[in-house]
Amino acid sequence: MPRTLNNDKHVSRVEAASILDKSPGTLAVWASTKKYNLPFFKIGGEARYWLSDITNFLNADLVR
Repeated sequence: MPRTLNNDKHVSRVEAASILDKSPGTLAVWASTKKYNLPFFKIGGEARYWLSDITNFLNADLVR
């Protein structure tokens, strides 16, 4: 089932970076190099991240 604002919230790259304790630039590099599998999408050219994907990423403990 596709995610909607009713069952998951999306956040900006700045907000996602804050949650992950990284810089927005780091997330931009990850996105361009595909270093980590942290899905994102764009709205009006701005990268957005689903909170559930951030939670799954944190639970996988991929970043040291």
